[in-house]
Amino acid sequence: MFIDIIFSLVIGGTVGIIGHVRKHGKIIMPRKTKKFLYLGFLEEMLLGAVAALLLVLYTAPNSYVENIIFSLVAGIAGDAALSGFKLIKQNSDEK
Repeated sequence: MFIDIIFSLVIGGTVGIIGHVRKHGKIIMPRKTKKFLYLGFLEEMLLGAVAALLLVLYTAPNSYVENIIFSLVAGIAGDAALSGFKLIKQNSDEK
């Protein structure tokens, strides 16, 4: 089970980084501004990794193929959720 956890964290984090590069065209490093701390690519990497971890722990896959598929799906879903939250925030700021 420990191997499944590590494997899902790595795959989910990788999917998060790939999603970040797809959206921004480059890797944006973390930085601190006057108002807040911007995590850059770490934000999406952590979200993908945690989403993959939670899905793998919840479903307990029986093989490595299931683990890979669940981790990929969770990483993509985490990226989509983050994009949705940012879109909602942007729409509420415009009003």
